[in-house]
Amino acid sequence: MWIGHKTLGLFLALAMAQGGVAEPSELSAKVDLLATIPNNWELTPEAFEKHFNAENKGLFRWLTKDRTRAKLSRTLYSNTDIQLTIFEENVPIEEVIADFSGGKLNLVTVSIYNRGDGAAITLQDFKTRQMAVGKAISSRLGARASARRANRQQGLLTEGFSWESPSGMAVLESNEGAASGEKIEFLRLRLARPNATGSLAAAMKSSRGGTSTRVSELPANLTRDGDGNVFIANLPMVDQGNKGYCLPASTQRVFEYYGISADMHQIAQVGESDPTKGTSSMTMSKELDKIDFLFKTRLSIIGMSSGDGNLSEVKIEKGEYYVGKSVDERKFQKSIQSLIDEGIPLLWSLELGKYPEEPNLNPQTSGGHMRIIIGYNSKTERIIFTDSWGAGHEFKTMKAGDVYLATKGLFALKPTLR
Repeated sequence: MWIGHKTLGLFLALAMAQGGVAEPSELSAKVDLLATIPNNWELTPEAFEKHFNAENKGLFRWLTKDRTRAKLSRTLYSNTDIQLTIFEENVPIEEVIADFSGGKLNLVTVSIYNRGDGAAITLQDFKTRQMAVGKAISSRLGARASARRANRQQGLLTEGFSWESPSGMAVLESNEGAASGEKIEFLRLRLARPNATGSLAAAMKSSRGGTSTRVSELPANLTRDGDGNVFIANLPMVDQGNKGYCLPASTQRVFEYYGISADMHQIAQVGESDPTKGTSSMTMSKELDKIDFLFKTRLSIIGMSSGDGNLSEVKIEKGEYYVGKSVDERKFQKSIQSLIDEGIPLLWSLELGKYPEEPNLNPQTSGGHMRIIIGYNSKTERIIFTDSWGAGHEFKTMKAGDVYLATKGLFALKPTLR
């Protein structure tokens, strides 16, 4: 049960061609517009689109239909690299996520390096990039850097530097130990306007890691519409790209919903995900079990496929998995409705391509995958879910009975704060 990331790349290429935009053979872009503080904070989604389309159409992709989140990535396409740079072309980068709020740029996340998208880099290269970014940020914000040290007891799994001034705030962080010569997993920059909104901005200001969201606050995120749909409407969108990162990408979305700032590259590092491979249900469970407590969440396994193909309860004790009672369909559906009513999204492992869904937008027609269940409709007996594939994949449905039959694993990550 493995994720076909190559199939996903092929689909993206075909989709571009069908949409009238041929997949480019060579592209490059400077993303300084997003880091020219403080003028960047006046940037609108329309101005963003006009600027990058003027350079070359096909440089970016909107991740949400309402155009509040956009992505530029070196690996946006499967057959070419887009050469991205920042700070007067001094620093090569892997990816940029631009978030808009209230019609203006709110926050920018820059992946300067991550092992999922880039080849291994040397310690010297890491330090050169880190120093160049730090110097540029100090100049643009007119502020000195403050050291941020990793503290696993506080849930702070990254280390680096932070800046704050009337012009905005910034955090430059890497995995613990990268700067001292240990394995380099990622180097990430976040920039936010002074009055930035949202969970990522709040996490930048916090001196603690992990979730700050209380379980009691989550039901307020539910929407109940006139068609009988009950769903979590504000789950952030992420695009996993051409990597076998469905679990890290899905987990990032749940974490961001809880106010945890870890992105898919950090989650992949902590969970030891392999970007060149997919992830089986058992591997998914083990990866989630490695990271839940670090981010002040608790893993709950609703059911996993056992040797006979049926769903069973599973208990984890000291790293060992013990199969319990079977999970029949009635219990399965009741668990979904109960958790959604609490405002808790569910990580859903399944085999794709076996049952119809609406709308049918699968870029991956078969293989193992992880989705997020965000709601249900008791009237139509359908389950509402979302894929981490960007705009258009925010809200999809499948017959509740088919969801049960397709399931290989169903998991909940719950905040520990009450």
